[in-house]
Order: sequence, then structure tokens, then C-alpha cells
Amino acid sequence: MSRPGLSCHQLTFQRACGKTVLDRIDAEFEAGGAILLTGETGAGKSTLLHLLGGMLQPTGGEVWAGGRPVSRWPALHRDIWRRQVGMVFQHLHLVPDLSVEENILLPCIPHALSWQLLARRVGAWLGRFDLAGSGQAKPHLLSGGQRQRVAWARALVMQPRYLLLDEPTAFQDDGWVHGLLDVLAETAASGGCVVVSSHDVRLRKADSVFQRKYHLSRGRLEVLP
Repeated sequence: MSRPGLSCHQLTFQRACGKTVLDRIDAEFEAGGAILLTGETGAGKSTLLHLLGGMLQPTGGEVWAGGRPVSRWPALHRDIWRRQVGMVFQHLHLVPDLSVEENILLPCIPHALSWQLLARRVGAWLGRFDLAGSGQAKPHLLSGGQRQRVAWARALVMQPRYLLLDEPTAFQDDGWVHGLLDVLAETAASGGCVVVSSHDVRLRKADSVFQRKYHLSRGRLEVLP
């Protein structure tokens, strides 16, 4: 249990109605690599990502991060640990009353960083994701693809140790899919732990980026060839 990435040990999650979504999952998500998670709609992929990111607590089993049982920790300690997690949500969860730049800056609030450094980081991601002219715009003025790239930038701005992405290419053309894959490869190469949940067949073909692929079905994970 000393590996620096994320791992699940007999991880189980049941809804309030008693339905079992995840059933005693054992899996390793190593640092320094990217892993793809596939499965049908409703299989529990988003739930698994939220458990890995500390946004949900399991009803059984554990999530470990960097050799530490983070799912056992009280809420305050988990909140502090989550500062190392970058998340792209399936429904994006951008704050409509904030500008694009302000949305990207949200994960930076708990960190004591200079405004000059933050401005450089935000500017760099806006430029990389072709959003440089949209920093002061509100999210509703952007296209679906642009809003999704804002969510990418928000997840990446603090250079997270753990990067979790839920359907991150749903609104992107092939060019931007390749652009995101480049970012994922760079993040993994720098020692990050990257987990992507997706139906996108373009990601399933990216064998050079994903070191392992899992399929989630009936609450259990199986390794894909």
C-alpha cells in the first residue's frame, strides 16, 4: 500500500436505496501513468472517480493515496488532501456568475501563491486551450467545447498530483482530443496520477497514452487487453 498513486481496496458503494453501484473493487492507479475507465452509462464510472477524489466516502473498503488511507480521514483532512486533486466533472460545474478567469482560479484560493504566478498560470492555460480572448467572458457566452476546455484549465492550474477527468472530450473535435491527450501524457510523465472515464472511442484507441484500460460492469472492474 506504499505506491504513490491511487488504489482501491475492496471498495464498495451503495446508494441510499440499497442499490450496490461498486462491489468490492481492487485496483491500482499508479503515479506516472494514465489509465482509462470505460463502461456503460450508469455503470458507476463517475461514482468511482468521485470516490477516488475524496468527494464521496465509500460504504465499504478504502481508497488509498500515496500510501495513506484517505477515505478513512475526517472531512476536514480530506478537504485539505483534495487540494492535490484536479477534477473535470462530466457536467463541468462552472460557476455561471464568475468569468472564465475566475472559474479557473477557484482551485487556487486555498494556496498562498502570488498574483503574478497565478496570472502566468491562468494565461498559459488560456493560451494553450485557445481561450485567450475569453478570460473576462461568462461561461454561458462560450460554446460547449470552450466551456469544457475552461474546466480542463481549472483542473490543471494547480498542477495536481491526481488528475481525474469524467467524459472530458464529449464536446471536442479530433484536434482538441489530441491536444488533451498530449496534456495527459505530459502530466503522467511529470509523475502525476491520471484517471479518465470516457465513452469516447477516440480515447480507447490512444494506446500510447493509457498504460492500462479498465471496464466497469455490474459494479466490478476488469482489465481490458
